[in-house]
Amino acid sequence: MKKSTIWILGIVMGLSFLSLLYLQISYIEEMVKMRNEQFDESVKRALMAASKDVESAEVERWVREDISAAEKKAWEQSMVQMHQVVTAPDGSKIEWKTFSNKISELPRAMISRKHGAKTIPQTSRSLVDMIKNRYIYQRALMDEVVWQMIYRASDKPVEERVNFKNLDQYLTAGLLDNGIDLRFHFKVIDRDGREVYRCSDYSDEGSESSYTQPLFLNDPPARMSIMKVHFPGKRDYIFDSVSFMIPSMIFTFVLLITFIFTIYIVFRQKKLTEMKNDFINNMTHEFKTPISTISLAAQMLKDPAVGKSPAMFQHISGVINDETKRLRFQVEKVLQMSMFDRQKATLKMKELDANELITGVINTFTLKVERYNGKIDYELSAEDSIILADEMHITNVIFNLMDNAVKYKRPDVDLQLTVKTWNEPGKLMISVQDNGIGIKKENLKKIFEKFYRVHTGNLHDVKGFGLGLAYVKKIITDHKGTIRAESELNVGTKFIIALPLLKN
Repeated sequence: MKKSTIWILGIVMGLSFLSLLYLQISYIEEMVKMRNEQFDESVKRALMAASKDVESAEVERWVREDISAAEKKAWEQSMVQMHQVVTAPDGSKIEWKTFSNKISELPRAMISRKHGAKTIPQTSRSLVDMIKNRYIYQRALMDEVVWQMIYRASDKPVEERVNFKNLDQYLTAGLLDNGIDLRFHFKVIDRDGREVYRCSDYSDEGSESSYTQPLFLNDPPARMSIMKVHFPGKRDYIFDSVSFMIPSMIFTFVLLITFIFTIYIVFRQKKLTEMKNDFINNMTHEFKTPISTISLAAQMLKDPAVGKSPAMFQHISGVINDETKRLRFQVEKVLQMSMFDRQKATLKMKELDANELITGVINTFTLKVERYNGKIDYELSAEDSIILADEMHITNVIFNLMDNAVKYKRPDVDLQLTVKTWNEPGKLMISVQDNGIGIKKENLKKIFEKFYRVHTGNLHDVKGFGLGLAYVKKIITDHKGTIRAESELNVGTKFIIALPLLKN
C-alpha cells in the first residue's frame, strides 16, 4: 500500500472518529443543558406551589379566627334580640320572636300565635329572606377581613405569618409532585434582609446556585420576604441522568487511540522496512568492494610474474590482509545488530581511567587522521576521570565518534578533531568535535536511530549501515550516561557524553 493511500485512509478514519466523539460530547452537553432547564422549571413550580400554600394557610387562619369570632357574636345577638311581625294576605298579623337559643321540644317548624292556611308559605319566604340577609352580611364581613389582610398582614413579622415546619412540608410535597426527590436546604430572609430561619440540617454546599421565591406574592415589593432553596446533590443528579452516555464516549475515545496507535505502527513498520532495505543496499555495497578487491588480488597471485617479484607479492598480500580486516570489521558491525534485540548489552564492568583510555584511542587513530592531512587536538583536563565501564565498548564508542569525523569531513578543508574531558558534579564529561560537513537540524534528532543515515542522494561516498551512532547511544545508555549532539551545517559537529563517576 502506498504511503499516500495510508495517509488518506488515516485522515478519513481519524476525522470520522473525531466527528463521532464530537457529536457524542455535544449530545451530552445538550442533554445536561436540557436536564438543567427541566430541573429549574420543576423547582420553580414547586416553589410557587409552596408560596401559594403559605398564602392559603395565612388566609385560612385569618378567616377562621376573625370571621368565626364576628359571626358568633352576630348570631348570638340575632338569637336573643330578633323579633319580627309579618302581615298575612288576609290582613292578620303573625309575630315571630326568638326567646332562647335552646332546642324546642315542639316540632321543628316555627310556631306562630295565629294559625291559618297560608302560614307555612309565608314562613318559608321569611326564612329565605333571612338566609339571604345572612349571606349579604357574611360577604360584607369577608370583604372586611380581606381589606384588613391587604393593609395589615404585610406589617407583621414573617415569623408570625409563616409556620416554618409547614413550609418545609410544602416544599417537600411540591418537589415530589414535580418529580424531584432530592435533599434540599432552605432559609427564609425577611424584608430587611435578615435571615429569620434556616432548616435544621442546613449546609452551604451547593448554595452558589440557589433558587429564590417570594413567600407572599401580593405583599408590596419593599415588604416582601423571600426563601432561598439550594440542592447539594444537584450536579450529581443532573449527570446521573446522562451517565449512560459516558461508556459510549469512552469506548469511542479508546477506539480513536487504538486507531492512532495502529496508524503509528503502520508508519513505523513501513519506515523500518525502508531502513532495512537501505541497510541491505548499503551492506551489499560495503561487502562488494572488499570482496572484489580480494578476488582481484587472488587472481594476480596466480600470475607467475608476481611470484618472481617479492615486492609485488608483499604488496598484494598486504592488500588482501587490509581488505580482509575491512570485511571482518564490517561483519562485526552487522553483528552489533543483535545487541538491539536485547534490552541490555552484556557488559564487563571494571574500574577505568577514562583519560588513559581516550589517550590510547587518540594514539591509535592519529595515523588514520594524518592520511587526510588532519590533526587531533586533545585537552584531557578532567581531574577525576575514574569510571566503572566496559573497556572494549567504551573504546568502540570513542573510536566510532572519531571515525564519523573522518567519514563526514569536508573535502576542501583539512580535518581538525578536538577531544576534551572535564568534570561536572558527579559526572565525567567527554566531547568529540570536528570541522566536518555538519548535520541539518531536522536530521540531528534522528541520528541515534537504528539504520538511520543522513540522505546524500544515490551517492555512496560515505560508507556504513547506519548502526554506529545507534550503537554509541545504546552503550552510553547502558552505562547510565547520556549523549547529545550539537551541529551546524558546513561548520562541524560536536558530541558530548556524560558518564557517572565511580564514586557515585
